[in-house]
Amino acid sequence: MTPQAEILQGLLLPQASISPKYFYDAAGSALFEQITLLPEYYPTRVERQIMTTHASDIACRMGAGVTVIEPGAGNCEKARALCELIHPRLFVALDISEDFLHQAVAGLRAALPGVEVSAVVADLTRAITLPVDLPMAQRLVFYPGSSIGNFDPPQALALVTRLRGLLADDGALLIGVDLVKDMAVLHAAYDDAQGVTAAFNLNVLKHVNRVVGSDFDVTQWQHLAFFNPVASRIEMHLQASTATDVHWPGGGRSFAQGERIHTENSYKYQVADFVELLKRAGLSQTQVWTDPDNWFAVILAHP
Repeated sequence: MTPQAEILQGLLLPQASISPKYFYDAAGSALFEQITLLPEYYPTRVERQIMTTHASDIACRMGAGVTVIEPGAGNCEKARALCELIHPRLFVALDISEDFLHQAVAGLRAALPGVEVSAVVADLTRAITLPVDLPMAQRLVFYPGSSIGNFDPPQALALVTRLRGLLADDGALLIGVDLVKDMAVLHAAYDDAQGVTAAFNLNVLKHVNRVVGSDFDVTQWQHLAFFNPVASRIEMHLQASTATDVHWPGGGRSFAQGERIHTENSYKYQVADFVELLKRAGLSQTQVWTDPDNWFAVILAHP
């Protein structure tokens, strides 16, 4: 399915939706970088603390000379910290935002001259194809930041299973997982006082306009984020502040005031539940590290 067809299919559902992967055009990727620096956005900060606290243990368990593969590499800053810790021989960055990816990889090459760095444009919701000459042995898939939370549980299992498929029996997955916590902390992280997350959410409409030729007026939409305790997830929506008609080539849709477009879920896990998901994906041996408040977990999982 083409991006245009996928987006229009979502917009025409009874509950309109846009896949969160369309957040990440160049502007969206830059906005997400700003989000990770916000005081309210704890995942990046707490994950870094865990990685720093347990650096020697993580490095010892991984060994040297591995090939690191990072899905959703973004700005490669987390990869840089990991590579400085474990000294891989190869690093492969995967991301859907091509221009942003190549810019990030160029910076990583300059920072890590002793590591061979390559970039692959990839959509993680589809089959992942790596370079044919990439060594199969001693691969480490690095998936930080709790990006796995953007996937509904069946989709998360399918993705982790695909990631397992990139590994030989001597490989491993190092993954960041956001944990259930106080709702006030969660709400603040996804609706910050400066409005950066709101700008990030609204930017998806600008991206959609370019991809499908629609005429969304961003000023007629508002950012909405809340925790759904039944599903154990933060939900992000765009809510129409007034009745509005949106057009695109060959069609369109009317939105009533208050009607929403669902743009993202971010699931929050109990450690035991995520370890069980890893086992179902074929990664049965796990080592878990958490922060003192149990806000976040970093998990190393082997077949």
